[in-house]
Amino acid sequence: MSIRQVANKQSAVADSGKVWKHGLLLALLLGFSGLLLGGVAVYRNAAPIPRQIVGPDGQVLATAADIQKGKETYQRLGLMDYGSVLGHGAYLGQDFTAESLHLTVGAMRDYHAQQRYGRPYAALSTDEQASIAAQVKREIRTNRYDPQSGTLTLTAAQVASLRAVEQHYRALFDRGFPERALPAGMLAADSPEAGQIAQFFAWTSWLSAVQRPGQNHSFTNNWPYDEDAGNTATFGALIWSAASVALLLVFLGLILFVHHRYRLAMQQAYRDGDFPRIEPGKLPLTPSQRATAKYFAVVVALFLAQSLLGGLMAHYYVNGSTFYGIDLSRILPFHIARTWHLQLAVFWIATAWLGLGIFVAPIVSGREPKRQKLLVNVLFGALVLVVVGSLAGEWLGATGRLGNLWFLLGHQGWEYLELGRIWQVLLAAGLGIWLFIVYRALRGALKAESDRGGLTHLLLYSAISIPFFYGFAFLVNPSTHLTMSDYWRWWVIHLWVEGMFEVFAVVVIGFLMVNMGLVTRRSAVRALYFQLLILLASGVIGTGHHYYWIGAPEMWIALGAVFSALEVIPLSLLAMEAYDQYKVVQAGGVDFGYKVTFWFLLATAFWNLFGAGVLGFFINLPFVSYFQHGSFLTAAHGHGALMGVYGMLAIALMTFALRNTVRENAWNERLLKVAFWGLNLGLMGMIWTTLVPVGWLQLLASYEQGFWHARSFEFYQTPLVQTLLWVRILPDSVFIAFGCVPLLIAVVRAWLNQREATVGEEAFPPIRNLEEVSMEWIEPVREPAAAGD
Repeated sequence: MSIRQVANKQSAVADSGKVWKHGLLLALLLGFSGLLLGGVAVYRNAAPIPRQIVGPDGQVLATAADIQKGKETYQRLGLMDYGSVLGHGAYLGQDFTAESLHLTVGAMRDYHAQQRYGRPYAALSTDEQASIAAQVKREIRTNRYDPQSGTLTLTAAQVASLRAVEQHYRALFDRGFPERALPAGMLAADSPEAGQIAQFFAWTSWLSAVQRPGQNHSFTNNWPYDEDAGNTATFGALIWSAASVALLLVFLGLILFVHHRYRLAMQQAYRDGDFPRIEPGKLPLTPSQRATAKYFAVVVALFLAQSLLGGLMAHYYVNGSTFYGIDLSRILPFHIARTWHLQLAVFWIATAWLGLGIFVAPIVSGREPKRQKLLVNVLFGALVLVVVGSLAGEWLGATGRLGNLWFLLGHQGWEYLELGRIWQVLLAAGLGIWLFIVYRALRGALKAESDRGGLTHLLLYSAISIPFFYGFAFLVNPSTHLTMSDYWRWWVIHLWVEGMFEVFAVVVIGFLMVNMGLVTRRSAVRALYFQLLILLASGVIGTGHHYYWIGAPEMWIALGAVFSALEVIPLSLLAMEAYDQYKVVQAGGVDFGYKVTFWFLLATAFWNLFGAGVLGFFINLPFVSYFQHGSFLTAAHGHGALMGVYGMLAIALMTFALRNTVRENAWNERLLKVAFWGLNLGLMGMIWTTLVPVGWLQLLASYEQGFWHARSFEFYQTPLVQTLLWVRILPDSVFIAFGCVPLLIAVVRAWLNQREATVGEEAFPPIRNLEEVSMEWIEPVREPAAAGD
């Protein structure tokens, strides 16, 4: 090949690289522009909070301050981790919006029946009931809010229903509901807070059924389904469900063609039979890398605690407030157990990824900055403080022991964002320290890499995104409108936990595959850009499937349906890569040091396709979501995605780091294999023995009778549902006993049997370019020829 041909080929490769980089930047620009502009539409079209609610005679029944105070009481008590509002929250308790709407319908029917016929609604003839039902439906759908004065005027029947709703919740939070794990005495029946929280629930039921101005549906696009209140699925939910499937098929074919046509998979860097011999015990180990082992010991301890809390919560579903006859409702009621269950999940998964980031940085740069270990230990102390302090604060806040400090130190009241504001600030500071640790370790490699879109820079950009996107949690405050709170909350959950952490992990895995000599650098960079392009192009606006029923405009049904359906495509491609990872394990043979890591990467790929992809695609179709939103089907997807994808990925990254720090004789691969199968079989068992079957029954109950019934106590008490809830004890036991416990033993043993650091600060020679990453510890070796070759 001539010099000119070589130059032309290099120029073509460079131009191709620019296309992918510019494509990724364009996808990010368009995606976040659409998300922000859609957020403006959400803000402008949010349901009004009336300045005052009055009856026909002008008597003031409630004010905006009452509704706001009721919302704050709902948050302070942590009730989103017991029941739900607008379908978002926990599943044991009722959905307070759906229940309030159902109570409203019943009270209004009885009022009109007594006024017209002098008898309760149940005692009327069929024709009389039909007449009353039609009148109630018209009254509920009619919007009597005056935007000029900020006054919502209720009919006499609606006044009676508001009083019925208040009476119901005053009694509920005073007496409790032990059979449903709700403690007594949360609010005194005659307290102002009891009336205000009822008025807040009543307001959410009003906005869920009254017509949005200029539209033929409610502020929540007619959710929850309750035909008696006039709430039925909209045409938009139906048509965009079909359109999303059609567009998925089109784009799936197109992207698979591009992926195959331009060979966008990572290319094998070794010849068949010359698999790189990688000996983890002989790789350099820096003081900061060695210091990460305690992070992983904390990870498995938190993971076990989280899993035990999950088992306890499963008992609450069938035993009410007791655990095998022991009343735990005063010490650890369901809503606090679930709060800790969710927070510990975020903590242990995030800690594993943060630890891996610290571990990888010296490998990338080839050097250990001065006092890096000190910073790693400071960060560890900060994380322990946040975990312990926030969990204690959540218990104190939700049990009413912090008074007006509940938001700062206690329970913020938002699912996944429960920790108090001060703990949030400390966590954000910890993420900032982590970014500084990673940056100072990468600094030399960043200077050496001339391409600002190269692999090292990608690693830095993905690291920056983690603290940056957590910052949106600070936009949710007690005074924030309910709809806008949910809008920003999903920025943190979907874009921070499910988005940016996965972006960081994908880039780290790509780098490690290059560093181990398994794939070529050029193919890895190109494949990563392609993966990130389709992942973020679909995932950013795909956040919209969380906005279907929160009070956002109907446009979000279209955007959320289409883009969340397209999220299946990158998940499918990641699953296809599992075959390449399987080949690595097979080619590495018995001496391959990272088999455990690749087992969990294979599990991640499977759960990406099944837990996040299949289950997520099913429940995110708007027409299906309309009936199942807030059911066990959501929980099935949540477990399959959070534990199946992000949990398994965190364990994969953790085992990679630990494999390099542990003494050879202390690495227990057999025990970790038991943990691998225990976790995966236990998780699959939870989903198929309980979560999916109960969710399917809830979907049917919602479709036939209304969502209020699918979340009622009577539904959970049916014999079939009770049996399915009890059966879950089997997969839960497998998950804990054969998954969490062996993992804990293996990781703690590795932590207690670490190698000594082999190099000191500044001991690695700085690398000039990532293409020159030293592979001196990775010795190519030809496998013995098979007999007859």
